[in-house]
Amino acid sequence: MAVTLDERVLGRYRRFSLYNSPYPAHDAGCAIDLYPGTLRTGRTTAAPSPVSGTVLETRTVRAPPKPYAPEHDHLILLECEDPKPLEGLIARVLHVEPSVEAGDRVERGDSLGRLVRAGFFAPWVDNHLHVGFRRPDQNPHRASGSLPIDLGIDIRPLEWDGTGAVVETGETYAVLDAPAHPNPGEEFVGIRTDDGGVLDGGLPHYDGGGVHGRSAPTGDGVVSLNGDRLGTLDDDGRTVAWDDVTVTANGDPITGLSTFCARDGDFGAKLICPERSLEVGERVRVRVRPSSSR
Repeated sequence: MAVTLDERVLGRYRRFSLYNSPYPAHDAGCAIDLYPGTLRTGRTTAAPSPVSGTVLETRTVRAPPKPYAPEHDHLILLECEDPKPLEGLIARVLHVEPSVEAGDRVERGDSLGRLVRAGFFAPWVDNHLHVGFRRPDQNPHRASGSLPIDLGIDIRPLEWDGTGAVVETGETYAVLDAPAHPNPGEEFVGIRTDDGGVLDGGLPHYDGGGVHGRSAPTGDGVVSLNGDRLGTLDDDGRTVAWDDVTVTANGDPITGLSTFCARDGDFGAKLICPERSLEVGERVRVRVRPSSSR
């Protein structure tokens, strides 16, 4: 059984990703991260509910110890009523300090509380809701085990030649001005693979990623970007195991490339580069190379 999320759920968020995470809960696209903030205002605290329904439970849970974040997070369980394809399922929401409690009724878009950062977050990750869906007969407290998620929307693949100018920097990342969103606010877009899919995931700083809407699959299952081989597709046709590769910025190795789907007007490639300082206005060329060739 797979769960389909359409515009009614995804349309209230600026970005989303099924694969941009190191945690097994996201394996095979079985959870989704929903970002209310834009790429350049990602530290918003708004936490709109993705579904209508009744709060079943809230609880505090342990998170991995990190020097920059608390060792606890929060879990909210919602019995879904709307949209109808999700009716009767249990939505499992993390990274929200709840302002709701068991028995409360919420509508889609209502606030569940305040987005928080916990030890599950790498320092370059923006605030978001982590959401998975379970049948009522499944254990809702286990980290893994949610149903696979299908996307009931079209995502526009944007061609990108791997170059751009830096428009924003943080301590661990830089954002480029390309590829530019052609129709901000109206549709979701993502970086196009060479055969027409949309990349999703942290390349290669997380073990794997995904490809959405792959329009012209090749027989060998190879996924590439600008002729650079990234990895191979799993049997499900969308999960990607990255090769042993290194992302470079102007020839220098960096941690990786963060890919996702967005409707932001400020969409652009996000480089994860705590080891390298990039300056606003600097022109950058991004390539992906086999690690052995560095």
